[in-house]
Amino acid sequence: MADIDERALDEVVTFTSDLIRIDTTNRGGGDCQERPAAEYAAGQLAGAGLEPTLLERSKGRTNVVARIEGTDPSADALLVHGHLDVVPAQADEWSVHPFSGEIRDGVVWGRGAVDMKNMDAMILAVVRAWARAGVRPRRDLVIAFTADEEASAEDGSGFLADQHAGLFEGCTEGISESGAFTFHDGSGREIYPIAAGERGTGWLKLTARGRAGHGSKVNHENAVTRLAAAITRIGEHEWPLRLTPTVRAALTELAALYGIDPELDDPDGIDGLLTKLGPAGKLVEPTVRNSANPTMLNAGYKVNVIPGEAVAYVDGRYLPGGEDEFRTTLDRLTGPDVDWEFHHREVALQAPVDSLTYAQMRAAVEEFAPEGHVVPYCMSGGTDAKQFSRLGITGYGFAPLKLPEGFDYQALFHGVDERVPVEALHFGVHVLDRFLRNA
Repeated sequence: MADIDERALDEVVTFTSDLIRIDTTNRGGGDCQERPAAEYAAGQLAGAGLEPTLLERSKGRTNVVARIEGTDPSADALLVHGHLDVVPAQADEWSVHPFSGEIRDGVVWGRGAVDMKNMDAMILAVVRAWARAGVRPRRDLVIAFTADEEASAEDGSGFLADQHAGLFEGCTEGISESGAFTFHDGSGREIYPIAAGERGTGWLKLTARGRAGHGSKVNHENAVTRLAAAITRIGEHEWPLRLTPTVRAALTELAALYGIDPELDDPDGIDGLLTKLGPAGKLVEPTVRNSANPTMLNAGYKVNVIPGEAVAYVDGRYLPGGEDEFRTTLDRLTGPDVDWEFHHREVALQAPVDSLTYAQMRAAVEEFAPEGHVVPYCMSGGTDAKQFSRLGITGYGFAPLKLPEGFDYQALFHGVDERVPVEALHFGVHVLDRFLRNA
C-alpha cells in the first residue's frame, strides 16, 4: 500500500518551485552559495523528525546529510543524494525568468527543474510523507544534498567522501540523477532508461608554446598555429568502438525490444545497429566510444603580436576501462609541440544490472508505468556518484519522471526554458516511495 498522500503531491511541487527560486548558480569560480537551499532542505528534513547535519568546506558551500534508520539492522545502507547547485542561465533567453519557479499550465519552470531540484523535492516529499504515516524503510537510508556538483565537487561530494566518510557508514549503493525518465522513441514506445554506469571525466588543459614575435614576420614556431593543429586533430579523431558490460546490456535489451539481431561481437555492425534502433539509439550512441571535444581557446592580446603561448580546453570522457587508451591517444594527437594535463579528472563507473537493487528499480517503474520498457544505460557525463564511489558505494541513476511525448528531457539539461510537468513530479514521488520502501 502506498504511503503517498495528497499533501506529498502538493509538497513536491511546492518544494521544486521554492528550491528553483533560491538562486544557486555555480559558475565554477567558487562564488556559488548553496547555503540558503541547504537550510531550506534541512528545515524540511527536520520537520520530518530527522536530525540533519550541515557541513561546509568553504563558507556558504553547504551540504546536508541525514540518516533514516531502517527496520533491518543487518541490511546494507542506501545513499539517496541530490545536488543543490545549478548551471548559469541567461534570463533574456528564457520564456520565464529562470529563477521564478513559476507554475504555469501544469508545469514548473526554472533552472534546476530537471537538473536536479526536482529530485531533491521528491526526496523531501517522500521522507515527510513517511513521517506522517509512521513508515520506516527496510534498510538505513542516508539522505545527502550536496554543493558544487556542477563544477569540481570539491566543496560537495568530494569533501563529504574525503572528510566525513563516517556519515555514510554501511552504504554500499546509491541513487541520484539521470535515470528512469520517459524516453519516447517516436513510434509509440515509452522507454525508461536506468543509469548503471558513467563515463569518466577528463577535462583537459592544452598549452602550446612557441616564439613570440611581430605579426608581420615569418614565424614557424607560432603557438597559435601549433595549438590549432592539435585541437583540429583532437576534434576530428574517430575513436574506436568499445562495448562495456552496461552498454552491451543496453544494446541487447533495446535490440530485443525492436526485434533486431544485435550481433554485438562484430564491431563493424554496432554503428549499423544504432541506426536501426532509430531515436532509441541516441540513448547509447555517446557511450560506445571515448570522446574529446575542444570547448575553449585563449591566445594572444593584440592582432599584430604573435604570442608565445596559447591555451585550449577540451571536454574529454572515457569509458570504464578506457582511460589508458584515452591518455595514449591524447599524447599522440597533441604532438610534440603541445603539452596537456588534466584540468579535472574523475573515474568512470559501472554498476551491475543483475543486482537486486536494479530489479527493484525496474519493478517500481513498471508498477506505475506498465506500458513502459525499462532498460539499463550508461551516462555520457558524470554525477556525484563518482566521488561517493571512493567509499565503495555503487551508483545508479534513478530520478523517475513520466514525461509527455515531445518533452525532450535530455535537451533541457543545462538548456533554455528548463521545466518539469507537475504530473511527472507526482509520478516520481510514487515510484521513489515504492522503490525506497522495498530497497
